[in-house]
Amino acid sequence: MAENDRDDEEPKVHDKRRIDPETGEPREQTPAPAADAPADDKAPEGGDDGLSDDDLALLADAERDLVAEYREIAARAQADLKNFRTRVERDRAANREAVIAEVIRSLLPVIDDLDRADAHGDLVEGAPLMLVSQKLRAGFERYGLRRVGEVGEPFDPNFHEAVVQVPEEGAEGETVKDIIQTGYALGDRLIRAAKVAVSVPASE
Repeated sequence: MAENDRDDEEPKVHDKRRIDPETGEPREQTPAPAADAPADDKAPEGGDDGLSDDDLALLADAERDLVAEYREIAARAQADLKNFRTRVERDRAANREAVIAEVIRSLLPVIDDLDRADAHGDLVEGAPLMLVSQKLRAGFERYGLRRVGEVGEPFDPNFHEAVVQVPEEGAEGETVKDIIQTGYALGDRLIRAAKVAVSVPASE
């Protein structure tokens, strides 16, 4: 641009007076943008939602606490489910054992008859009745049925029923002297106590 052209330009004057000198009326004031106001295209500090760093930190802590709480709830629920399944399996096994015990208890008179037949020599090897006895006992043993009561063992009221007491000189404590009726147990469950004669120390 030529130097003459710059000289021809008129200087621009900004009239910042609050009162119009011609009318004497107050002029409308246009508020100036605050110096610290963010630009239209600039997000405020702390994120688009206008939260401060402290607010964001509090939200993060709350989120971590909530996640930890839900994890604890899930862990407790899983433990409760595991315990429930364990109880169901235990109850199922106990009910199964109770049913088997009841069936065996109902058949004990048959076993007693077979025992008496065997004692009288009626069960001959290879005879049909002997085969029935062997199969019946093998089937019960497969379920864990065992005899209770042996001559010479200490008397145990949990497994023995003392039908008669026999005083004996030199006897120490109470001992099974004879088996009157065989007892049976299924695992740890007593089905029938053994009826026994018990030798006891002779009274002086």
